[in-house]
Amino acid sequence: MNKTLLIELRTEELPPKALAKLGEVFAAGVHAGLSDRNLVQAGGDYKWFATPRRLAIQVPAVLAEAPDAKVHEKIMPVSVALDAAGNPSPALLKKLEAKGIPASEVAKFEKRMDGKSETFFYEATVKGVKLENVLGQIVGEALKKLPIPKVMRWGDSDVQFVRPVHGLVMLHGEHVVSGEVLGLKSGNTTLGHRFLSDGAIVLASADEYETKLESVGKAVVSFARRRDIIAKALQAKADELGAKVKLIDALVDEVTALVEWPVIYVSEFESEYLEVPQECLILTMQANQKYFPLFDANGKLQNRFLIVSNMAVADPTNIITGNARVVRPRLSDARFFFEQDKKNGFVSRAMKLGSVVYHNKLGSLGDRAQRLGVVAAFVADKLGADTNQARNAGLLCKVDLLTDMVGEFPELQGIMGRYYAQHEGAKPDVAEAMEQHYRPRFAGDVLPESNVSCAVALADKLDALVGFFGIGQVPTGDKDPFGLRRAALGVLRILMENPLPLDLAELIAETAKAFPTGMLAAAGFEAQVHDFMLDRLRGYLRDAGHAQDAVEAVLVQRPTRIDLVPAKLEAVKRFVAHDAALALAAANKRIGNILKKAEGAIPEPDVALLQEAAEKALFERVIQLAPLVKSHVTNGDYTDALLALSGVRAEVDRFFDEVMVNVDEPLVRANRLGLLKALFDQLNAVADISKLAV
Repeated sequence: MNKTLLIELRTEELPPKALAKLGEVFAAGVHAGLSDRNLVQAGGDYKWFATPRRLAIQVPAVLAEAPDAKVHEKIMPVSVALDAAGNPSPALLKKLEAKGIPASEVAKFEKRMDGKSETFFYEATVKGVKLENVLGQIVGEALKKLPIPKVMRWGDSDVQFVRPVHGLVMLHGEHVVSGEVLGLKSGNTTLGHRFLSDGAIVLASADEYETKLESVGKAVVSFARRRDIIAKALQAKADELGAKVKLIDALVDEVTALVEWPVIYVSEFESEYLEVPQECLILTMQANQKYFPLFDANGKLQNRFLIVSNMAVADPTNIITGNARVVRPRLSDARFFFEQDKKNGFVSRAMKLGSVVYHNKLGSLGDRAQRLGVVAAFVADKLGADTNQARNAGLLCKVDLLTDMVGEFPELQGIMGRYYAQHEGAKPDVAEAMEQHYRPRFAGDVLPESNVSCAVALADKLDALVGFFGIGQVPTGDKDPFGLRRAALGVLRILMENPLPLDLAELIAETAKAFPTGMLAAAGFEAQVHDFMLDRLRGYLRDAGHAQDAVEAVLVQRPTRIDLVPAKLEAVKRFVAHDAALALAAANKRIGNILKKAEGAIPEPDVALLQEAAEKALFERVIQLAPLVKSHVTNGDYTDALLALSGVRAEVDRFFDEVMVNVDEPLVRANRLGLLKALFDQLNAVADISKLAV
């Protein structure tokens, strides 16, 4: 009979940042184990639960015993299975023994062709497994697949898990499924909230798990529902106070993993701490204490914050004052670091960059700062920005790495650079660039705004890319210890989305020049950097919804003006919708193949050597289109360029129907190749249309 199955593993407090993942993977593993044994429908629904002290899954319609199943599998070729006398060979007997098939069954094997050889196939009815016999094994297998970097032992047992385990529930409907997992025997008894619940909770059936744990045990066991409760309660409390709250997803997830019965309280700190840059206070409250800071309507930090507590009490005074007392030393530390950093000076710290190693093959942070200044000034000049400001920002943008505040909170690098630079009278664009040169820090992050900021941001990322590729430190597989994939995407987004009229190949070359002669010794590293970045751009554009063939048509030409790529993609998109697109794409591919086989230099087409009417007509059309296509491409009107080329279809079709290119006469052959080369150059002026799957 189909009944709901419940499995709950009760533990000591699980790692909060990993809790949701542990819950999902555990439940998926259990469901897969049930499905593999035909005890539940594959792809069926189930619910997973996770609190600080439990992982659980509830699966509807689980069978007590799986139905019998027919097994039909290939054994081996008959020529290998039988010896010359027609008896089972040693190879067959060994395989039968491994599969538990009696040798007497050979006579029942079916012979049929499999490819070119006659092969034995075996068909048998296998009795379905009983849930009671396999559930403990299924749960154990699921636990072994959990993403746990470190396990621990407890007591005098050899059992290992991420945290000590204390209880196991395995219920099928109202029936306890006997079994043992991690040294625990199954039952139907669990516990609720550590403090708000009173004693053991006996589960009469698997279906009542969630409601009974919540009503009696004061534990909201659904991670998703608990998270939703917390998010709504935080927002409601902020609204009640006339304030704003920022619900950072990672922080909401973490506090969800820390509580079973969430309650929101308001606490505060002394307003004098608001003299410290608010980013410092926000970070220490969020990262160290898991608090939610409150803001006014203009985004300015208030001296109040929200606490997600695991305790519902009539008088929360102790909780509120206790949290205020706990956060005060953290805020005092932040204030101390800020004041000390200001006293010690910021620009003067730049002298110390030379004593800090950036990489043993790429010099010190001081060496890197000099390179950033040079490249940032070069980029700024190309953009018509103030080169001195860009150079100064490049020289100083890494100095805040040596401050006490960034030493304590690395996440504030750049942000503190702006504050300290402003304190010492830096120009606004310089201070802004010192913060924004890290942008974009992650996928979807905002880009640097001013041209000075863009110049320093590009210099920073290109220095890393060119430097590490230049010494042969190229990302491989999933390994990217220097964040070069992120740096490449950052450069591409800045160039493409701002957009900036800069040549990527020139930027790479100028960045390489900033390094001392001989430091970058890897062969062909500049081309490698370019190709690496184009590979990142392929993935980025596909993820943005662009057709793969259109992306390839544009990027296969290895463009260096990344700012022009979106317009070219749009042109290709519109061209594909044209009636002539299919024929021209095919013709372009054919022309490309012909030109690849050509020997020697291909001359310009000469009108005097044209013989056939079809080649004369194509020549006239090519000559007619050349200035038009060139003008459109020069002006960035890529759509008009491709649409203009669509008008050459008739002449192209006629040419290939009536003209033989590779004739014996060398001058005529070379002239026809020259005509096709001229047409090929025009067809590919925007993108390689032969790549289009139209």
